[in-house]
Amino acid sequence: MSRSSVAGLLLAVCGLAAAVGWLPSGSEPAHAQKRVPPPSREVAQYSFAPIVRLAAPAVVNVYVRSRVQAFNSPFADDPFFRRFFGEQFGQPSDRVQSSLGSGVIVSPEGIVVTNTHVIKARGETEIRVALSDKREFDAKVVLQDEKTDIAVLKIEGGDGRFPTIAIEDSDTMEVGDLVLAIGNPFGVGQTVTSGIVSALSRSEVGRSDAQVFLQTDAAINPGNSGGALVDMSGKLVGINTMIFSKSGGSQGIGFAIPSNLVRLYVDSALTGRRVERPWLGAKLEAVTRDIAEALGIERVAGAVVMRVADKGPAAKAGLQPGDVIVRIDGFEVADPRSVYYRLTTRGAGHNARIEVVRKGRPQDINLPLQPPPQPGRDDVRNLSGNHPFDGARVSNILPGLAEEMGLDEGEGVVVVSVRQGSIAARLGFQPADVILQIGTVEVTSVVDLERAVVERQRIWQVAVKRGGRVLKLQVPG
Repeated sequence: MSRSSVAGLLLAVCGLAAAVGWLPSGSEPAHAQKRVPPPSREVAQYSFAPIVRLAAPAVVNVYVRSRVQAFNSPFADDPFFRRFFGEQFGQPSDRVQSSLGSGVIVSPEGIVVTNTHVIKARGETEIRVALSDKREFDAKVVLQDEKTDIAVLKIEGGDGRFPTIAIEDSDTMEVGDLVLAIGNPFGVGQTVTSGIVSALSRSEVGRSDAQVFLQTDAAINPGNSGGALVDMSGKLVGINTMIFSKSGGSQGIGFAIPSNLVRLYVDSALTGRRVERPWLGAKLEAVTRDIAEALGIERVAGAVVMRVADKGPAAKAGLQPGDVIVRIDGFEVADPRSVYYRLTTRGAGHNARIEVVRKGRPQDINLPLQPPPQPGRDDVRNLSGNHPFDGARVSNILPGLAEEMGLDEGEGVVVVSVRQGSIAARLGFQPADVILQIGTVEVTSVVDLERAVVERQRIWQVAVKRGGRVLKLQVPG
């Protein structure tokens, strides 16, 4: 293109910008202009700058440093080798690990939303956030949830007047809406990319049944995690979380946690109330083509009720095995994860309108939402001692816990949490692991497990179910 053509194009664009009021007039400097979003999406297509000026100051860089204990030999970090051969592989030494990501300030007091995987680290951890104006502050973790990958931080210090992004109702988004992704990819500094909402309620890509995502083709790269996905009003509609990629970089398939779920955790951080996913009291499965044909359903979508817990909320509301849940509060659901997402964002203490197909006919059911029953004192144990489960908190698998963790009732004992630095942690046991058997003893309750670990074994033989697979382990005693 010739120099004169480029100049003509620039003049045309500038003329259009001046016509819609985006260029400064008179002698008023550009930086003194009031930051306002563009008046319409049609205008926004010519420049995203006003939206960026509105939203970008509230997007921060998150730096995490942790001190971990490392061994000099590559084999000595393996607990099995250390137990067999002692410390002849070398003494442990402190090592500093660093990571980075992004976050979004959502309150003037310095409440920051990011991803749990951004801040999760072993050992003593230091977190700092850096604003776009170069100010840096320490931050502390207020709450974190691995199931949803949402974490909330609190900036320490400052004047309590931090820039913020307003949280939009993510249910207002439609496929094709323009969005901007703002973050710190690869640590190069704050970066803005643009795209559209490619899909709504993507649930098949999540790591847990509590995750549903907005899909976007706005470029998201490593370091963008925890950053903002904003609409054309400069409001937060999602927290950028993950990508599908064969190269490690953006290939136009990115996923963001919807802002309606994020809002629950922000409110929890501000009020101190715990986020509780309502208990349905039913086992659900995705509708397949065969199920749809058998039940006379046109759409291969929804969640079929396989089993209903006695005296649970679903049973009291009138849900029956064979019912297919197709909508909740007017929103279509694609699968069980969509159901749990809708119930979670609706919240315990409210009612949800469940639309089901029963024997080929539609039917509405009013479902009062309540938190799951908490395990009693006799159902939970904090284990300690010279055995593989030292440091593990375990529980009998009760209906509410089974639904929350995606487990089958009455099958073994589930690991609820693992204390950092304990034997169980070093051996790699994780929350949601189901302990089925120790030696020849079948584990059906926490009492069985306690009895099975009383006597020390030279070799512990353990059967554990993880992610649908049964693992048989031999652990040195």
